[in-house]
Amino acid sequence: MREHPVRLMIVDDHPVVRDGLRGMFTGLADIVVVAEAADGREALVRARSCEPDVVLMDLRMPVLDGVAAIRLLRQTHPAARVIVLTTYDTDGDVSRALAEGVAGYLLKDTPREELHRAVRTAANGGQVLSPTVATQLMTRLSRQEQPTPSPRELEVLRLVAKGAANKEVARALLISETTVKTHLKHVYAKLGVDTRAAAVVAAMERGLL
Repeated sequence: MREHPVRLMIVDDHPVVRDGLRGMFTGLADIVVVAEAADGREALVRARSCEPDVVLMDLRMPVLDGVAAIRLLRQTHPAARVIVLTTYDTDGDVSRALAEGVAGYLLKDTPREELHRAVRTAANGGQVLSPTVATQLMTRLSRQEQPTPSPRELEVLRLVAKGAANKEVARALLISETTVKTHLKHVYAKLGVDTRAAAVVAAMERGLL
């Protein structure tokens, strides 16, 4: 149980967003907005004077973007817990933010009560993720755990992706058609598919081709 209210700083380059977020926390006894900033550089300056417990940080801002600001903030104020609050949930944005050790990654359509809960959770040392981001991470982990085709199997699949028939693949790689079929059977099993087209798509999605 905290003895003092959570000190919250809001960082977003849109004034209307900052106003809306501030209004969401107005009147709460256990969370108080102590500062606002319009970009990453201003956030670093404000943090020196207000010492926030939790920071709601937008990602794409002028002057100094969210990821760079998070990196610097963790150096100067390691006790501050940062929750990314953005409209972007691409793999690149999520990966870069999580790599900086953020306490959470939420989207701006997060309901008021869930946002309150996220700030409290972060202040108490926990982590929070939007359902969309959590699903992305689980999907990425499941892909990483799947077996990867061997270099030879990928050679076969590359030729298949170019439209080569088994006989053409065999001739190009100086192997028998039976061996080509065996390689493709192994590829299907490792990628969790059962057709040539699906194998090519799955391999491309995993960055193997």
